[in-house]
Amino acid sequence: MSTLRIALAQLNLSVGDVGGNTQRVIDTAIEARDRLRADVILFPELALCGYPPEDLLFHKGMRRQVAAGLERLHAEIHGITAVVGYPEYDGEALYNAARVLRDGVSLANYRKYELPNYGVFDEKRYFASDAAPALVELNGIRAAVLICEDVWVPSPARAAREAGAQVLLVINGSPYSLRSQSRREQVMRERVRENGLPAVYVNLIGGQDELVFDGGSFVMDATGRIVQREAVFVEGLFSAGIELHDGKVCTIAGVVTAGHSQEESVYNALVTGVRDYVGKHGFPGAVIGLSGGIDSALTLTLAVDALGAEHVQAVFMPSRYTSQMSVEDAGEQARRLGVKFSTIPIEGMFSATLEALQAEFAGASPDATEENIQARCRGVLLMAISNKSGRMLLTTGNKSEMAVGYATLYGDMAGGFAPIKDCSKTLVYRLARYRNSLSDVIPERVITRAPSAELRPNQKDSDSLPPYEVLDPILEAFIEEDLSVDQIEERGFDRAIVGRVLEMVKRSEYKRRQAPPGVRVSNRAFGRDWRYPITSGYKPRN
Repeated sequence: MSTLRIALAQLNLSVGDVGGNTQRVIDTAIEARDRLRADVILFPELALCGYPPEDLLFHKGMRRQVAAGLERLHAEIHGITAVVGYPEYDGEALYNAARVLRDGVSLANYRKYELPNYGVFDEKRYFASDAAPALVELNGIRAAVLICEDVWVPSPARAAREAGAQVLLVINGSPYSLRSQSRREQVMRERVRENGLPAVYVNLIGGQDELVFDGGSFVMDATGRIVQREAVFVEGLFSAGIELHDGKVCTIAGVVTAGHSQEESVYNALVTGVRDYVGKHGFPGAVIGLSGGIDSALTLTLAVDALGAEHVQAVFMPSRYTSQMSVEDAGEQARRLGVKFSTIPIEGMFSATLEALQAEFAGASPDATEENIQARCRGVLLMAISNKSGRMLLTTGNKSEMAVGYATLYGDMAGGFAPIKDCSKTLVYRLARYRNSLSDVIPERVITRAPSAELRPNQKDSDSLPPYEVLDPILEAFIEEDLSVDQIEERGFDRAIVGRVLEMVKRSEYKRRQAPPGVRVSNRAFGRDWRYPITSGYKPRN
């Protein structure tokens, strides 16, 4: 019997920091060798440069840094075999590759075959493909290396089995979205059952711009049964193992961490995204406009959970239309969370702006213009505080608002990052309830009151929009499923309302192009996933 002890390096790495990532790979490999007594360690996809590196790959300096990083790995990793994802520059060609190395020797080199080019992925822009399998013998066990998307199609795993592989080692940079873990495991289950081979799967963790990587590394036996699963959103170095019995590779059972509820999963993704976006950019904290409404309440809570209360400032900016309820609820939430809380009325700025425009607006009735002025007064104040304090301004808009344009350019859309940009309004309420189930930080009245922008007397969101329980499923059908008006109507929605909503989505693209990035949690988020023309003659009512 032969045993192969495998370390899974579920790491949070930084895109572009080749030197820092190289050092982490070396340090982690040494820890796996000395503490876990591991024979081999698996690092995530493109670990050396971080994932996804995008157009940094084109820089000559990146090529030189990757070469220097590989040289260091060969020189400093001893006594353990390391499987390290990296960009392989081969003349004019570039490959998404994995190097298998030990004691200064390259044991194998694998080039990714299946290059994803959909959704958030555009790997064909950068990489060439190679169909050749790569096998390495480890403690008498023949292991094949695969990279992420390779397991989403049958041929790479089949080619590995035909070349003599007894186990699949899969390194990944698989981003989070709703139900992503179950989809990964189902796809991997199909591959292992097709080929009768067990698999060891390691995934990246951490936030990178809009994307969040959730880890969830696992080991699957040859029948498709999960025998070990690591926690999601937890960085760590984990030990796994396989054994060779009479020519057959068997997995060693480990701890199978249970999955999360949808609300817990999304909430953890948002916290991770905020923490890493603010932290990796070196900001000392965040500032948020707190209105007394549900969106800013959830955003503030996320910021505190991600960064700590001492690094978060909430600013309440009442106007002539702000209710006493909002005054009380905003102050109460700031007290519960223990953040720095400032109150800056905008009445003076608003009145001065109206006075300056009095002649220009003579004879015109008040409309959305005056509402937008209030939002932009608040944006000016928040950006000033951000500039002076160095804290990043987090915007508070949700996906429902972004979809239909229920937001003000250079007003409530101003900021550096939008944590709940990909969360529908109905999901925002669910997340608030989930967070309050852990500790009561959001006042109950904030959750139960009718949503309002409070930019005119007695204003309600429902004055301008369909109820969110109607709006959100229409938006999901259009944005994530690409359904037509006819198809959405067949689901029981009023055709006139559907047509109106889709027209609002179409008209609002120019706003979305100017919005800050935000955490992607759905299967199609505004930003990397969504490429909609600003100028278009398309009629969604048809």
